[in-house]
Amino acid sequence: MFENKRILITGGTGSLGQALTKRLLEFNPESIRIFSRNENNQILMARKFKENEKLRFFIGDIRDYPRLLRAMEEVDIVFHTAALKHVDVIEYNPFESVKTNVIGTQNVIDACHTVGTKLAVGIGTDKAVAPLNVYGATKLLMEKLFVSASNYVDTSKHPTKFIAIRYGNVLGSNGSVVPRFIEQIKAKQTISITSPKMTRYSITMDDALDFILNSVQESKGSETFVPKLKAYNIMDLKDALFELIGTTKFEITKIRPGEKLAEVLISGDEMNNTLEGKEGFIITHGDQSKDKLKHMYPNHNKSSGGTQYSSDIAEKLSKNELIKMIKSSIEKLDDL
Repeated sequence: MFENKRILITGGTGSLGQALTKRLLEFNPESIRIFSRNENNQILMARKFKENEKLRFFIGDIRDYPRLLRAMEEVDIVFHTAALKHVDVIEYNPFESVKTNVIGTQNVIDACHTVGTKLAVGIGTDKAVAPLNVYGATKLLMEKLFVSASNYVDTSKHPTKFIAIRYGNVLGSNGSVVPRFIEQIKAKQTISITSPKMTRYSITMDDALDFILNSVQESKGSETFVPKLKAYNIMDLKDALFELIGTTKFEITKIRPGEKLAEVLISGDEMNNTLEGKEGFIITHGDQSKDKLKHMYPNHNKSSGGTQYSSDIAEKLSKNELIKMIKSSIEKLDDL
């Protein structure tokens, strides 16, 4: 479905944007437009991709609707990955996150309606579920805006199919815990762990890309897709890194403002509107009958509901599995 298509990626110079660009090029699109704010990152990305003639780079901010609209002219598919993401920074600058993650998202939606894109995919986060911090709250609104984007327009005139993807931290990506730990180790600093009880979901970049593209194929519109993931305990991650790199220095500090001990991918209430398949879940956002849902999603069954999908009770990765994932993730990201 990507062959000969014009694709735009907001926040396209980030870890996910670059990995997604690399994967999408395999499908021979007509062009991929990279929309982001940082000119230096765009130059570096162009070099990494050897000045690929299918790539177009647009300097711009999703807060700037006229610029976004111009960049999106005649685009078929939009992947919306742009966001302010660092929890600590956002807690200190909350309304800046609102401007980007909420108002910027609405700009993306409005531009999609205006130009008539066929598909728009919003990339969310587990922090959007029962949000404790400003980042999670703004990403919850981002997701809600996406899955409800077809409610207030005539879909015959505005045919865009909007879907949301929600998953945990991409292991080794910018801003995640692994590169931060590695930086501390290389600087011969003591690793800082906020709580030994902390658990997180994790996913490799390859698995994230597979899930995004598979969800696009299954989507009908206005759904949230959630993968089935294993989780890890932060102390097991620490042990895996120590074995890989060879250090033993760490300290327990304290939980930062807005930080959770566990992450939830699907709340107990959401489970009542969730379908379960072999590889993941689909949270539906309509009032479809059981028979209609079965017809729409033949490979999914109604979830039993009630119990939230949380990292503290999910199946855990072993230390050896973590070591394998860390090595693979770092190598993949270095190749970008």
